[in-house]
Amino acid sequence: MLTKFLLLFKIPELRKKILFILMIFGIFRLAANLPIPGVDQERLDSFFGSNQLFGLLNIFSGGALEQMSIVMLGIGPFITATIILQLMTMVFPKLKEMYQEAGEQGRQKFNQYGRMLTVPLAALQGFGFITLLTRQNVLDPLSGFEMLTTLTVVTAGAVFLMWLGEMISEKGVGNGISLMIFAGIVASVPLSVRQMIVTFTGDQLPTIIAFFMLAIVIIAGVVTVNEARRNISVSYAKRVRGGKMYGGVSTFLPLSLNPSGVIPIIFALSIMLFPSMIANFMSASTATWAIKLSNLLNAFSSNAWIYGVFYFILVVAFTYFYTAVTFSPDNIANNLQKQGGFIPGIRPGKPTSGHLYYILNRTLLIGAVFLGLIAVLPSIIQGATGITAFTFLIGGTSILIVVSVVLETMRQIESQLVMREYDS
Repeated sequence: MLTKFLLLFKIPELRKKILFILMIFGIFRLAANLPIPGVDQERLDSFFGSNQLFGLLNIFSGGALEQMSIVMLGIGPFITATIILQLMTMVFPKLKEMYQEAGEQGRQKFNQYGRMLTVPLAALQGFGFITLLTRQNVLDPLSGFEMLTTLTVVTAGAVFLMWLGEMISEKGVGNGISLMIFAGIVASVPLSVRQMIVTFTGDQLPTIIAFFMLAIVIIAGVVTVNEARRNISVSYAKRVRGGKMYGGVSTFLPLSLNPSGVIPIIFALSIMLFPSMIANFMSASTATWAIKLSNLLNAFSSNAWIYGVFYFILVVAFTYFYTAVTFSPDNIANNLQKQGGFIPGIRPGKPTSGHLYYILNRTLLIGAVFLGLIAVLPSIIQGATGITAFTFLIGGTSILIVVSVVLETMRQIESQLVMREYDS
């Protein structure tokens, strides 16, 4: 492993890519620490400390949201735009054809639509969040011109981060958007370490040791489930063309236990944000019914058990939903039939599709339950240990993102190293 790491810096092309990624990370962290004017930092820290949902959103912004920086929305608007377009493929057949069947040119056009949709989504999210913080007295009240200026800066910051991510994908190694989120999570490690050192007392030592042992177990579990595959045996019939025989080989169709990644958590998070946001807007009203509704929604958001159960159920449900959108056993069965492939003991066509559905629904249950547990894990760890410094960092969504990005980047680096060894 150390030899491969050193080899990265011995190959000029790979060394340039790694240094380019580090330069982009530096630009991102610089922008994440440039705050917009008029922020009361003490009230801002108190707001994020008491709101778990916005703490999760802060992860996806790479800590920029907690700093109220010019890139406080992070990559969130672009991710949301991509998800919306993928869901729209179920409604618009032409969009689905562009995304799945039109080749590289169609995929580029689809991505361009995502970039265009990012701009209004960034403006809308920025307006909602700034209005919410203004009513919480975290931000000074803004005039119409100041709101327009702030929204322009925040929207431009989201587009700028999207561009940085695509630059990494084009000129670096790995997926740029994922690496930007990864950089934001890793950047919060020193602050968490400092917080733990400052608040450390001698009687906390056993709890901290147990906490880090639990973190190692969690990381091992995430790696295991993330890499787990259910291999379905596939055979290809022998064909004779021009005196040559083709096919007659056996291979495997791998089904991942967690094919949807962290997308279901983002879906569920978006839904769970609505009660607290509506409650904050209603709290400014003088109507009796609005105040009662605000109190009811606040009680729902502040109850850890109710919040955790609903969050878990939504993550599991969205895991099945998103997999149904992006993974089609019918298409796989048709493609196997066209290529002369079949699952031993299963007839081609609809029986093959039904068999794939049968296996997928059972393997996906493991992945969905695991993803749901990962989503609510920060609450479980905080309740069991009483430590808040690392609850969003070790355990939960962040560790899933870190592990997935590291494994995928390592695979891409290894493939490039193997290719260069083969060429030499």
